[in-house]
Amino acid sequence: MAQQQSEDGVGAEAYSVGIVVRGYETDTQGHLNQAVYLQYAEHARWSILMAAGIRQADLIGKGVGPVALENTLRYRSELRAGEEVSVSCRFLWGERKTFRIEQIFTKPDGTVAAELTGVGGLLDLKERRMVDDPKEYFRALATDARVLGL
Repeated sequence: MAQQQSEDGVGAEAYSVGIVVRGYETDTQGHLNQAVYLQYAEHARWSILMAAGIRQADLIGKGVGPVALENTLRYRSELRAGEEVSVSCRFLWGERKTFRIEQIFTKPDGTVAAELTGVGGLLDLKERRMVDDPKEYFRALATDARVLGL
């Protein structure tokens, strides 16, 4: 479940999702498999969209779908089975076809386990090209655009 956190000073409310690491998600070293970090990040992104009032069906109904264009993941402290992690998500809007996403994986004691920065956009599902102003699609679909920093 997404939880509201404090204001970040830019006007957008930061959101986070709590997740408990499952044993089958770990690798041979006993820490969270690198691919699962991306799944946790994706879960947090959909959670913040839902908190803003945007469902996957709403995007499809408008003929668009979010796409990941680039992800950079920095591992800072390992996560092990049974540990809790909070995955935050914040959208940073530009003036063109893409937007940035910042996500922080934080343990309950405040230790940062990982940081993800990404670049995304909205794909026109019929034309198969990026839409010119994705933030306007999100703003139009959201019941609470402030959650997304809009």
